[in-house]
Amino acid sequence: MTKVLLTAALSCGLSAVIGYFLLPVLRALKAGQSIREVGPTWHNNKAGTPMMGGLMFIFASSLAMLLNVFAMEDLSPILVLVMASSFGFIGFLDDFTKIKYKRNLGLTSLQKAMLQMMISAIFLYVMYRSGSMSTELYIPFVDLSFTLHPIVYIFFAMFVMVGCDNAVNLTDGVDGLCGSVTIPVMVFFTAAAVAMGKYDLALLPASLAGGLVAYLFYNWHPAKVFMGDTGSLFLGGVICGLAFALDMPLILILVGIVYIVETLSVILQVGYFKLTHGKRLFKMSPIHHHFEMCGWKEVKIVLVFTAVSALMCLVAWFGIAGLIA
Repeated sequence: MTKVLLTAALSCGLSAVIGYFLLPVLRALKAGQSIREVGPTWHNNKAGTPMMGGLMFIFASSLAMLLNVFAMEDLSPILVLVMASSFGFIGFLDDFTKIKYKRNLGLTSLQKAMLQMMISAIFLYVMYRSGSMSTELYIPFVDLSFTLHPIVYIFFAMFVMVGCDNAVNLTDGVDGLCGSVTIPVMVFFTAAAVAMGKYDLALLPASLAGGLVAYLFYNWHPAKVFMGDTGSLFLGGVICGLAFALDMPLILILVGIVYIVETLSVILQVGYFKLTHGKRLFKMSPIHHHFEMCGWKEVKIVLVFTAVSALMCLVAWFGIAGLIA
């Protein structure tokens, strides 16, 4: 457990240092955010804020965890990190396209989805073949599980991973929101891995929790840098990768409740708009923008959403009692 805490602390320090040197580099490269024309008008003053700040916690958490690699006996945290980094690279391509062509839209949704599906399939196959993942579907609270055919399970898992990754990406729309909401999720996975005796796997969420704490010093309102798709897709990859590595994918419904609500708000908004020929269910989606238009300040949104995330992670802890007993 000491190693886990030291890894988190090291990642926090590294992220702070990397951010100190990365920020002026991003400014010099004019890696600024473009604001969507259909987005909130009060976000226009954020145009030009450097993006790809997610690189600070990606590098920090990866380095902090990999310093333990020669003492590791479990392959799964390396596989999760490689998969998440691949998702992060998709985000990097998306961010780079936005910066190069000075527009808010980067890769198309189809391009990102195809790349995410391919990476997910490779990750899941390797995890299954290496014995790092079973095909048992554990049901929280009732302490039941049933085995699915490997092909059925992998297809199910692919869609869960792509959906989770994009849901985390949608949450990155308010200063400090995505990072703050994700810290309780990383703490949950760290505690779950430790309780299950998977100390090597606990190193990854612990290091990412530490890296995110330092990142928030730069991303808290008013943000000096945004994580960009580089950071948010990496975070989504880690979250869903850990859920499958710990054989508890359904727990994402609880620990990922904020991401799910953000995604559902977009789906409901679009569906309602089409069905009612132009009427809106929310003032704006994703739902954090709805609360902004209701008069909530960004800091209030972050604090409330993070409290919800932390509370649901606590509920999830009781839901996996059968696995950690």
